[in-house]
Amino acid sequence: MSDYKALIEAVIKGDIKTAVAETQSVLDAGSNARDILDKGLIAGMDEVGERFSKGQMFVPQMLRSAKTMKECMKLLEPFFQEGDITSKGKVLIGTVKGDLHDIGKNLVSMMMEGAGFTITDLGVDVSPESFVQKAKEVEPDIVAMSALLSTTMPSMPRTIEALQRAGIRDKVKVMIGGAPVTEKYAQEIKADSYASDAGSAVSKAKNLLGVS
Repeated sequence: MSDYKALIEAVIKGDIKTAVAETQSVLDAGSNARDILDKGLIAGMDEVGERFSKGQMFVPQMLRSAKTMKECMKLLEPFFQEGDITSKGKVLIGTVKGDLHDIGKNLVSMMMEGAGFTITDLGVDVSPESFVQKAKEVEPDIVAMSALLSTTMPSMPRTIEALQRAGIRDKVKVMIGGAPVTEKYAQEIKADSYASDAGSAVSKAKNLLGVS
């Protein structure tokens, strides 16, 4: 069995050159591409999420780690057939109507993708109707909403109500986050989970779906 410590370390450090070389090295040594993804790249990104949540890493470093993983994935992709990479779950994400902030949402998207989730990103200023329409189309496990302005937060319960009216609220978990959003607010509007940052969003998503 291959040792992925050097690869994990390179992903955490955001050292693209070393990570790509290590990925090629373990491939040449006969390692399974699935193992390299799970035990090397995703394991590294999980650690990045942990450190970010604890304030031991910052946004630029996290972005660098995510870019490192993407570069390594280019080497692995030829070994996966369509549908061969098992997703931890499907996440539909967007910033709510009236809100044009996307940095936090983008970080959550990248961290979740790095952790093995399949992401559909609706962008910013997403209406409740757009969330519902796309949810019917892609059948996500989680609908994740972000709001950076207190004035746009009411779009969150409106979206939950729209999911209810469409008959799909019980088929999805709803996660919310953003600077003015709180755990208390999540409970008030009957969201399933609240995440304070990108790192905790990944662990909360895993808990919601019961995956490791």
